[in-house]
Amino acid sequence: FNVVKKSKAYMDGMVDGGILASIKHFPGHGDTDVDSHYDLPVLNFSRERLDSLEIFPFKELIKDGAPSVMVGHMFIPALDNTPNKPSSISKNVVTEILRKELGFKGLTVTDAMDMKGVTKFFPNGEGDVLAIEAGHDLLEISENSARAIDLVQKSIHSGRLNQADIDSRVKRILA
Repeated sequence: FNVVKKSKAYMDGMVDGGILASIKHFPGHGDTDVDSHYDLPVLNFSRERLDSLEIFPFKELIKDGAPSVMVGHMFIPALDNTPNKPSSISKNVVTEILRKELGFKGLTVTDAMDMKGVTKFFPNGEGDVLAIEAGHDLLEISENSARAIDLVQKSIHSGRLNQADIDSRVKRILA
């Protein structure tokens, strides 16, 4: 509860000052021994542990109106057991848990997409497309923005991504 109280005060202060606050790194990045800038951390915790400790502050801050959530690059088998799939590009984490279970309506943003926590196993821009498939509104720092735009456009034309989904996310960003 102490973390939630202090985080809420900080979040509210930012919002009151006209800053779009983003709570991070969902679903909880505190108990790792690997830096996601350099590799993919693995969190082998039960769903019960995650819900009661790591996810708990996010759940409370979402109830309190958090405007944005940044999702971190961590492999958490209890939430998505796809081998080496970071939470940042997991549809189960972003859409099913964050949006549907926790009821988050604000902006979702990835952690930096040039970090090894995502590029190690999803190179050459594949992580960028997967992040959008997962349900993100914003991608932070692609390795190559022009390539990412091209891959997204190709994914829309091939039917892999849906133009209406992209349009709804742009409207959420503009709002």
